[in-house]
Amino acid sequence: MDLCDLEAVELRRGIGSGEVSPVALVESCIARIEASNGAINAVTATAFERARAEAREAEAAVQRGDALGPLHGLPIGIKDLSETADLRTTFGSALFADHVPAADERVVAVLRQAGAIVLAKTNTPEFGAGANTRNEVFGATRNPFDPRLTCGGSSGGSAAGLACGMFPLATGSDLAGSLRTPSSFCGVVGFRPTPGLIPTETRGHAWSPLSVDGPMARTVADAALLLSAMVGDDARDPLSLAVDGEPFRHLDVVDLGALTVAFTEDLGFAPVDNRVREAFRAARRTLEPAFGRRTEFTVDMRGVDRAFAALRAVGFVGAHGEKVEANPDKVGPNVSSNVAAGLELGLRDVADAATVQTRVLRDTDAFFSKVDVVICPAAGHPPFPCGDWYPTAINGAPMASYFHWLALAYGPTLAALPSVALPFGRDAAGLPFGVQIIGRRRHDHAVLSAARAIETWAAQHGFGRPVPTL
Repeated sequence: MDLCDLEAVELRRGIGSGEVSPVALVESCIARIEASNGAINAVTATAFERARAEAREAEAAVQRGDALGPLHGLPIGIKDLSETADLRTTFGSALFADHVPAADERVVAVLRQAGAIVLAKTNTPEFGAGANTRNEVFGATRNPFDPRLTCGGSSGGSAAGLACGMFPLATGSDLAGSLRTPSSFCGVVGFRPTPGLIPTETRGHAWSPLSVDGPMARTVADAALLLSAMVGDDARDPLSLAVDGEPFRHLDVVDLGALTVAFTEDLGFAPVDNRVREAFRAARRTLEPAFGRRTEFTVDMRGVDRAFAALRAVGFVGAHGEKVEANPDKVGPNVSSNVAAGLELGLRDVADAATVQTRVLRDTDAFFSKVDVVICPAAGHPPFPCGDWYPTAINGAPMASYFHWLALAYGPTLAALPSVALPFGRDAAGLPFGVQIIGRRRHDHAVLSAARAIETWAAQHGFGRPVPTL
């Protein structure tokens, strides 16, 4: 096994003890990118020479006995929605095809401060709009398990790069499953945290809890390690929870037999392909004996589709309305359609959406006072061809929009719930299958701890993380 294929927690331990060279690790990751990116197209811009210099300094710091950050010497991929100093950042948009920022945005800066080495940027659809990672600047990112298929999106480059061993850690962001869907499609771990756990200064509507940054990795412990460096406080984000990151480096040992679980195939409202239902039933049969108590998912999710569509559209008008108006020929259909939908909304539409969101948030809070975790599929449809923007129908029923098929993800988003996309073996077609483990708002440590215990159980029962053949 090459260095680039090892878990981040193991690599960091080896770097700290002097057993793993940051220089050798960076070279291993660069070699893997050069060998496999031509087929997958996960990586866009690279900072190889700077990474090599930072790796040499990281190695020297170990030899000097300096204090080391939690991510010291670990290469990382940064989603191309985050600005990186002196490294091309396009947001997947032709409008920013040559954009090179002068400074890192917060989430990148804190990772560097924690010792991470920014190795590359990872592909994303235009402004993160869409669950198929393709854009006019770099083209499509392909699924490492079948390059004819999509890797998902919008954090598809990060997910595919992790699956291929291009880096042990990567950043993602999530609105309607943008890190959970590609994690499921590529067999890696993605965590959508409670809004405000990871502060951001880039959200256009600062009080909106819909869009969050999150960690992506190959194991739950690795994702938690990355999360520990991403959390914190920032006065520019009014949702900031000002949480200390150190506890996330020490997840609890969880006895699944002491937990109460609710299994649900569709959260009571989401369209779910029959192939996904079949794979989830196999996962449920495997997991059910592990839990001490089981109950039904009873949250009333009526109105979630319309409410999420409206609130999403409002955000797109604020973030991209002027771009669509000034450059309609340079903005793609996903962004344009969201902006158009937002401009058609009336005050009653927005008020009704906010009312539904409040009801669902309060109802889920009450439900999670009696239940520890909810487990459902991570995505409502298996990976589909790269050439398709999205699945237009599920089980013969047409989708109302390009994101309707993502309802399993945007339901928890609307309720501000932390959720882990966890690899759970393969489906009947041999493709990665992922479950979503959802926990109580602001109980991120607990849901990650439970997810790690489920990860261990799955591996012991033949449903571990799949690995692509490179």
